[in-house]
Amino acid sequence: MQKERRYDLDWLRVLVFALLIFYHVGMFFVPWGFHIKNDIIYDWLRWPMIFLNQWRLPILFVISGMGTAFALGHRSIGAFVKERYIRLAIPLGVGMLLIVPPQVYIERLANGDFTGSYWAWLTGPAYQGVYPSGNISWHHLWFLPYLFIYSLLLSPVFALVRSRYINQLQSLGEKLSRKAGWLYLLVIPLFLYESLLEPFFNVTHNLVHDWFNFISSMTLFLYGFLMIQMGKKLWEAVHRLRKIAPVIGVLCYCGQLIIWFNFEDSITVHFTEALLKTTNLWSWILTIFAWARLYLNQSSPQLAYANRAVYPFYILHQTLTLIIGYFMMRVSYSLAVEFLIMVVGTFLGSWLIYEGVILRTRVTRVMFGVKG
Repeated sequence: MQKERRYDLDWLRVLVFALLIFYHVGMFFVPWGFHIKNDIIYDWLRWPMIFLNQWRLPILFVISGMGTAFALGHRSIGAFVKERYIRLAIPLGVGMLLIVPPQVYIERLANGDFTGSYWAWLTGPAYQGVYPSGNISWHHLWFLPYLFIYSLLLSPVFALVRSRYINQLQSLGEKLSRKAGWLYLLVIPLFLYESLLEPFFNVTHNLVHDWFNFISSMTLFLYGFLMIQMGKKLWEAVHRLRKIAPVIGVLCYCGQLIIWFNFEDSITVHFTEALLKTTNLWSWILTIFAWARLYLNQSSPQLAYANRAVYPFYILHQTLTLIIGYFMMRVSYSLAVEFLIMVVGTFLGSWLIYEGVILRTRVTRVMFGVKG
């Protein structure tokens, strides 16, 4: 494919990962499970968190599929797999060895399952057993092994598309530019997964027993790759949906709220909710892509810096959030003050480690997936 730089996708990658920091800070205050919890829980916070949760990871998988299309470029499949190993597998290993253990340590301290120094933790149970019964985990870094496996599994598909089906996909992109509503047909597989698989496979992020999440996320990843192959005409279709898609999203989320507050679970309710959820998440993905293309498709020094830093920030952030949260669990500040302290502390701590450690040597740059 032709060499191309999509600055809007770079901006979205940065912004969605930044949103992840806000989301993980929010997890400290909402009713459902997280590694550690604040002593005061804010039940109302669940509603904006649920709204974000429906599309924040799906759009990240679509963007990752798009980035994979650019990363593949004119490389051979062998060179592509090597690049994915360096960019995904090595940072995952480093994260599991160095970055995640403090998170498990903080969780064990908070729950009273361990007492002692961090050194005692590292030289004792830190690398014994698999989480949650043991302590070895990839925690928030689960995204990396999934992307790596998707890249391996789909690399033959990528090669086939690149060698035989580019013209057909670009022709499809032209048709979609005239009939933009057809993009909503991509909801159908997502709806089938949500309605038929999700009830039987809870999201675990453990790769082995996570069939609903694994297949749904891989489909979104493939969507991203194929959308790039369809060429510029595809984005005309996305642009045409920029006003109707958010309206559809709002209506679908309101429909979900009506169901949650007024209806008991049943087969009809389950399938209706699954359709509303998947249509909602796809609507917001299309909305965000459409408006980002209109207003964010331009370079800047800030983007260049953030685009290089965002990956190490992602690797580092949750450890810093949990460390700060541990010392904030029982303070008597307001939600706004605690939230601000945790967000600013996480961003600032990530930046200090990035500038002071990661950028200093080639080895540390490779360890944390920094290019160049």
